[in-house]
Amino acid sequence: MSKKLALSRVTLAVLFLLALPLLGQEETPVFVVTPEVSKITFYVKASVALEGTFEKWDSTLTFTSPDVTTGVLDIKIQANSVNTGSGMKDGKLKSKDFFDVEQDPLITFHSDKIVQTGPTTFDIPGTFTIRGVSKPETLTFTVTGTRGSGSGDVKGTMAFDRKDYGMNKGIPFVKIADRVEVTVDLKVKRVSGPALVFKQ
Repeated sequence: MSKKLALSRVTLAVLFLLALPLLGQEETPVFVVTPEVSKITFYVKASVALEGTFEKWDSTLTFTSPDVTTGVLDIKIQANSVNTGSGMKDGKLKSKDFFDVEQDPLITFHSDKIVQTGPTTFDIPGTFTIRGVSKPETLTFTVTGTRGSGSGDVKGTMAFDRKDYGMNKGIPFVKIADRVEVTVDLKVKRVSGPALVFKQ
């Protein structure tokens, strides 16, 4: 075998190896979340209405294959962006008695896996962190939209006990429950790659 032919084969082999990550990438669905039409809200049963939204946050939904169960959901919320419509309530929630935004500016959720529980329903267990305390929690999601269209609405709920995360105080003149309900409403769109594969 000539040196020129051997060199050509080595070059082709190197090019093939370099192309492998690109080939794998093409086979992976890539989704984006649109914050402008998405929202994250919370509700606490109280003697005076206590519910609100977070104005600043970021979320990603990534997959390692078309299998929907390979998805990883990450949510990062700027705790300081809480908005209840009341400056007094917002100030109290930002304080060290609740979110403690100066010490722990982020509220996060990182999923461990996605478990399909029905044709359009999913459990997403993961690690929830607020005011520096991390515990396992589960988001229960429903997906709406035309299957295979590449876009849809992913809406989930999660409930947790605020005292498990060190939020033991109350709000002056307001009686509040321990249970906090969080709703995550994400508008997602597939920008490249194949459609996700669901269990029927």
